[in-house]
Amino acid sequence: MLAAVFEGKGRLVLKERARPRITKDRNVLLKVSGVGICGTDLHILQDPPAHPATEGIVLGHEFTGEIVEVDHGVVEFKPGDRVLVDPHPGCGLCMECRSGHPDRCIPLYTSAEPGHCATIGIFSDGAMTSFVTVPAHSLYRIDPKVPPHIAALAEPLACVFSAAQKLKVQPGDTVVVLGAGPIGLLFTSFFKACGAAKIIVSEISAYRRGVAEECGASLVVDPNQHDLTAIVERETGGGADIVVEAVGPLLPQAIRLVHSGGKIMQFGHDELARPAIPVAEIVRKEIRIFGAFIGKFSFNKLPAIMESGVLPLEKIVSHRLPISRVHEGLKLLKEGKGIKVILNPED
Repeated sequence: MLAAVFEGKGRLVLKERARPRITKDRNVLLKVSGVGICGTDLHILQDPPAHPATEGIVLGHEFTGEIVEVDHGVVEFKPGDRVLVDPHPGCGLCMECRSGHPDRCIPLYTSAEPGHCATIGIFSDGAMTSFVTVPAHSLYRIDPKVPPHIAALAEPLACVFSAAQKLKVQPGDTVVVLGAGPIGLLFTSFFKACGAAKIIVSEISAYRRGVAEECGASLVVDPNQHDLTAIVERETGGGADIVVEAVGPLLPQAIRLVHSGGKIMQFGHDELARPAIPVAEIVRKEIRIFGAFIGKFSFNKLPAIMESGVLPLEKIVSHRLPISRVHEGLKLLKEGKGIKVILNPED
């Protein structure tokens, strides 16, 4: 089967790989239906990398598929089930998981790079291929009527849903979203569905600004051409209730844009970002700053969200390509000519 293999120092190579077999208890074999290229994949493929990964593994952690085989101990799923995949599931047994912190699962963190969880498709073989084995407790059944290119959005949607729950957006809130990549657009869509009164999206790409409007943005701004701070001040009467940083190094700007007593979500994940933080402004404005990492306690809600059609997820998938064209998909994203690229297996 054709697979996209990470070989270190920015190299992603297409290779033939043998179909995997179930070798662990309570694992299942999935036939991949669709896998997204994530911003984290771009970070992995930078040189130097902005995110670590294991050399020699098949990339791809945003995926969906159909079960073709189950271990004898798996009774809750069967061959033919269509499923969403949580690529970093907690074990459910360690002290962190039992204390309500599956995002800090001890086995998940002791089997990867220090400080990182052992995400499938980053530290072990993922889904940029035709078949992959995963633990049964990472799966969530979904209606086959949901197209694979939509179901493949499960992992980023889970992360956004988990983050947005911390913000507790209310009808009438004003929101600024910094960045209109897939994550920024998912936040925009979610805030629109929650009743936010005004959603201002800052994005340098004209193409992505247009998609942001389709996803519910009230106003889109090119920060390279216009004074974003002045626009937010004018449109919100003193600053936004909520600011989402979906780029990586823009926390200082988010601090400037938020209203006193407002909330900031630092979602952009860049291991190399070291911005200078205006601490005094955080204190004076009594800002609440949240971080969010992986989709804790949110995957179980995704089938209903996707099946309902309440979010304009079709707008976020810009390209659907075979895995043999993965480098074309990466180029589209690097050049800002794509939003979410979904790859389809060819075997």
